[in-house]
Amino acid sequence: FKGDFLNILIFLLPQIPDIQIADSRSFSIDYKNNCFQKDGKPFQYISGSIHYSRIPREYWKDRLLKMYMTGLNAIQVYVPWNFHGTVQGVFNFAGDRDLEYFLNLANQTGLLVILRPGPYICAEWEMGGLPAWLLQKPNIILRSADTDYLKPASEWLAVLLTKMRPWLYQNGGNIISVQVENEYGSYFACDYNYMRHLHTLFRLFLGEDVILFTTDGNTDKEMICGTLEGLYATIDFGTDTNITAAFIRQRRFEPKGPLVNSEFYTGWLDHWGDKHASVDTVKVSKMLGEMLSMGASVNMYMFEGGTNFGYWNGADHDSRFRSVVTSYDYNAPLSEAGDPTDKLLAIRDVIKNFRDIPVGPMPPATPKFAYGFVTLQKVCKTLFISGLSLCYVNCVQYYGFMLYRTTLPRNVPEPTPLISPLNGIHDRAYVSVNGVYQGLMERDTALVMNVTGQQGDQLDILVENMGRVNFGSYINDKKGLLGNLILGNDVLTDWSIYPLDIDTAVANGWLQAAHSGSAMEAGDGPMIYSGTLKSTGLAWDTFVKLNGWTKGQVWVNEVNLGRYWPQRGPQQTLYVPGPFLSATQPNNITVLELERAPSHRRILFMDRPQLNNTGQKT
Repeated sequence: FKGDFLNILIFLLPQIPDIQIADSRSFSIDYKNNCFQKDGKPFQYISGSIHYSRIPREYWKDRLLKMYMTGLNAIQVYVPWNFHGTVQGVFNFAGDRDLEYFLNLANQTGLLVILRPGPYICAEWEMGGLPAWLLQKPNIILRSADTDYLKPASEWLAVLLTKMRPWLYQNGGNIISVQVENEYGSYFACDYNYMRHLHTLFRLFLGEDVILFTTDGNTDKEMICGTLEGLYATIDFGTDTNITAAFIRQRRFEPKGPLVNSEFYTGWLDHWGDKHASVDTVKVSKMLGEMLSMGASVNMYMFEGGTNFGYWNGADHDSRFRSVVTSYDYNAPLSEAGDPTDKLLAIRDVIKNFRDIPVGPMPPATPKFAYGFVTLQKVCKTLFISGLSLCYVNCVQYYGFMLYRTTLPRNVPEPTPLISPLNGIHDRAYVSVNGVYQGLMERDTALVMNVTGQQGDQLDILVENMGRVNFGSYINDKKGLLGNLILGNDVLTDWSIYPLDIDTAVANGWLQAAHSGSAMEAGDGPMIYSGTLKSTGLAWDTFVKLNGWTKGQVWVNEVNLGRYWPQRGPQQTLYVPGPFLSATQPNNITVLELERAPSHRRILFMDRPQLNNTGQKT
């Protein structure tokens, strides 16, 4: 397959723009002196990770400028395949997905780029950046030489790398190196044929001069399976690691060349139910200084984390499924909202010892505003949204929610166990009988609940996809109702399945149209609420807090802010960037509450975030 497919791809080469090689521009590895060379001179990069997919386009320039003013000379950028290729064969590089515009802003700012195009990226991003439509092939082996995976991955890389070639440093752009795959040594497949295919593909589309590299964790197994001859091997580690021991491990795989920590962890991620992660500023700055003193090139992961808007958060699965929270603040030097922190100032003080810091003040934090309370009205039960369409085979709803509907096969006057014997709820199920909420089931942790009702009563199971696993052996993370449900001794059958596209309903104003203006009855279970944040003449950043609400999703002016779950925490507020708001028109607020809304039905717009469980009551 490999040879045949590469021959097929060669026809794309004439579409690559003519490259004008810039005189004297070069970026290479000096194996004799164990360093990078930029334009023939020794070069050490001091870089930070930033994800354009987690930041509104309007704020890209602000964040990049703050990174530059800190003293960074490079940024590291992931490219999520699923962000650009939500539908197979269709690639979107417009608006918030305009990667070349982002690269150009970085170039104008004076920042070089370390590109990480995957095709797998991890990043605590939905399915590690792989598109969910890959799972339509039931036996697919992701991240391997399996044709079902390699063919679409190669087609994606053919499109992406063709766009990236003019941006290589030696071609006049600002990309100095390109990572092949991502931490492949931590994946079970250890498929060298796959890595060789990617190596060949990257060379085909990017040429022979660009530095191609790998990044792997600080263990022998990861370095053995993740590295390949012809790809420069780098390592990643955080403040809990002995620097000398880690770089000795890199040296076993790269005896010569620069020392590189491709992911030096300035913070860490949060899962729902965790304590908010924090990494000590003193440890970060001290260790950064030590690595730079050794001549190592360092990328700080993250420098700004941003936000998992919509359904883009990933998940982990070790002993159980654990979903990543909406905020990707990461305890990074720039906060989720792009504000400089004490950690950033400490890092800048370290960098001053190794290179000149740009002259001028650090750009200030973006302005924040506390807009106050908004009271919401109940619009409709989620299960009664108009426009539900029944699908009979191969139901496709890659993100969000699916509704499964059947009837009770017999009378169950007493509470009777509804069981998911094979742990087939992926990931949470909200159960109603004749529209009356009965309770919930949850993957790995709550596989049994009781229901009552009469034969023929309508049983509705609303299944929420909480984000696909992004790391490890469980990334083939199919969603929905994946196994039989048993009521008492009866296996439930004759399901009708409905994709529930709430985002389209919000965008088209259907939910506002469904609201008659009269107060609806109280009740638990999935409900839609809406309200209006009045215009104030300002469109500044804010943070919405849903005190007393249980779990759900929030939209502001058709933009899906992400998930809230204050009862499980640690995150208590959702970030609302100013560009999402109108200064002159009323702002529509839509809330999908999945379990129980408070009687006050208020939400609060604050001027500061609360990313832990210690916020005040409202």
